[in-house]
Amino acid sequence: MQQEGYTPKDIQFWKIVFGLGMASVFIFAAMYSMQPLLPLFTKQFGISVSYASTAMSITTIGLIVGLVVLGFFSDRNGRRLYIQLSLIGSVIPFFIIPLTDSFFVIILFRFLQGFALAGVPAAALAYMSEEIHVRYISIATATYISFNSLGGMIGRFLTGFVAEQYTWQTSLYILAIFGAVLWGILLFVLPKSKKFVPSANGMKKDIEGFMFHLKNPSLLLVFGLGVVLQLAFTGVWTFLPFHLMEPPYSLSLDTISYMYLAYGFGVVGAPLAGWLAGKYGLRNVRLVGVILLSTGIAMTLFAPLELIVIGLCIICLGFFTAHSLTAASVSKEATHHKGSASSLYLVSYYIGVAMGSTLLSPLFEAGGWSVLIAFTAILPVVYVSIIRFNKRKKAHGVR
Repeated sequence: MQQEGYTPKDIQFWKIVFGLGMASVFIFAAMYSMQPLLPLFTKQFGISVSYASTAMSITTIGLIVGLVVLGFFSDRNGRRLYIQLSLIGSVIPFFIIPLTDSFFVIILFRFLQGFALAGVPAAALAYMSEEIHVRYISIATATYISFNSLGGMIGRFLTGFVAEQYTWQTSLYILAIFGAVLWGILLFVLPKSKKFVPSANGMKKDIEGFMFHLKNPSLLLVFGLGVVLQLAFTGVWTFLPFHLMEPPYSLSLDTISYMYLAYGFGVVGAPLAGWLAGKYGLRNVRLVGVILLSTGIAMTLFAPLELIVIGLCIICLGFFTAHSLTAASVSKEATHHKGSASSLYLVSYYIGVAMGSTLLSPLFEAGGWSVLIAFTAILPVVYVSIIRFNKRKKAHGVR
């Protein structure tokens, strides 16, 4: 390896990019695998929609804890180790969960799985930034993010389709086998770290870095946007199966699972957003992404199934456009401790997942699909308007 890092001419470059990409496919497939299964859980275990949705939110809480803890240890003990531990730790619960008849046990193992899942996102970007030539980091990162959205699509589609054709337990076993095989491959494929330097900072320094960002109003608005975008996005996808399994649609779970193929628009949305932002400005393109997100959500209010499908595609395009540019804006707003700023954005992003899957449950149960959609469609537009107003006010003050 050259001192500056791997380039696309090196086989190690592609081993890192596609190795981490496939790891993220499994991580995000595992994280969102329960989303299509929630209606089945309410029937099999005789539980409420709110309780069933904790199969999603508790995983997110575990992941948030894991991001902080495993990120701290990966800075000191190396990236590759925690990527491998993350994979095998995420696989094990998928072999145990199908064996239980207690939903509480499922919740417990989903929390542990969420903690384990965090190892890949906590270490992957840092691993790439250390081992890959700085000129090609953007290519590697864009590819990695595309794999993220692909994993979310595969996880939702696979479990929904297989659960309807066979059982939900079978769908989890398939994911477990996929993860175990992938773990075995990555043991040999991922190159050993050559440029990793253990952090000499103590936990106190890391906490100081986090607190520094929490005092920055501009960054707080960006973190809040991460929460809002994911809350709206997750809210729609979490309760979509409940909506479409009821009259007048009465769709089967395997039919609904095809809706998750709309995530394909997310695969192209992130890199396209980066290119457009370079031409028209980050904030302008992000605003378009938010408007597309809210427009797509609003379209799912209408009865024709065709409009709902089109709306879901627009939702994915808008969300991944807005999300990728919001993540990119973090490094611009952060003047110091950029690594901890990115970690805080990830935390806020997954807080949005937890809120969208569980805190919106009472809204859905009380008001149904129309009330949920009205809330999730309006919230992102209102929030981004607040951000733009704050920017204009700040610019006016500077003058």
